[in-house]
Amino acid sequence: MTTIGQIANLEPLGDAVPFVGRIREIIEVIQLFEDFEPEELGDLARYMRCYRAQAGTEVIREGDEGDFMLLVLDGRLEIVKKDVRGLPQIMGHAGPGKTLGEMSLIDGAPRFASCVALDAVEFAVLDRESLSRIIAEEPKVGVKLLMELLMLLNQRLRSVSQQLMDCVEARRTRIR
Repeated sequence: MTTIGQIANLEPLGDAVPFVGRIREIIEVIQLFEDFEPEELGDLARYMRCYRAQAGTEVIREGDEGDFMLLVLDGRLEIVKKDVRGLPQIMGHAGPGKTLGEMSLIDGAPRFASCVALDAVEFAVLDRESLSRIIAEEPKVGVKLLMELLMLLNQRLRSVSQQLMDCVEARRTRIR
């Protein structure tokens, strides 16, 4: 399992408490933390660690087992997935306010795609151990976070399902 501490070229910035102001600024553009009260964000930040990665750093590697998710605070990452031939394909980009790695945080399964810093990136990390501590020590915040993650993953599943159905329909139309 790849932990955040095993990633090369990361500069630890400490816990996320000093970044709560930045987190509050970006919640306007993301849904994950929109239902959190300011003091709940402060509670959550105590369980997160912040890092800086230089351009070119592979923060998440496809196929690695992982136990953390990250919240991008500054900078941009490229999301890359290998196709059936093993060639990297750009799936998208993630900037401030985006979260990455939620699936592996929850289930510990191998990473679906890689995330590479396009420029200097600062991000907050929540690992599975810290998530368990939040649930035990701050149950209201823990349950709220789990519900938000569940809704986020559900929205993504619906989107992917619609894309799949669109592809099936396009293929069916071509065959006729």
